[in-house]
Amino acid sequence: MRVKCVLCDKIDKLDDHLPLAKRLRNRPIHTYMCDSCNERIKERTEARKEAESFHLAFEKKEESEWE
Repeated sequence: MRVKCVLCDKIDKLDDHLPLAKRLRNRPIHTYMCDSCNERIKERTEARKEAESFHLAFEKKEESEWE
């Protein structure tokens, strides 16, 4: 299966039997990022987490048994 990175437009080949290939085939909303783009985003996100400038748009709320 040929896939295209959404950030750098690099075209890669994936084995048709990989779970990622099946996910991309069955659910088109899922997007593919090549390893270099994925690593770059991971590093920057980790740096933002360490600098405490990172926050999620929706924070998880803990539900109690009484509500």
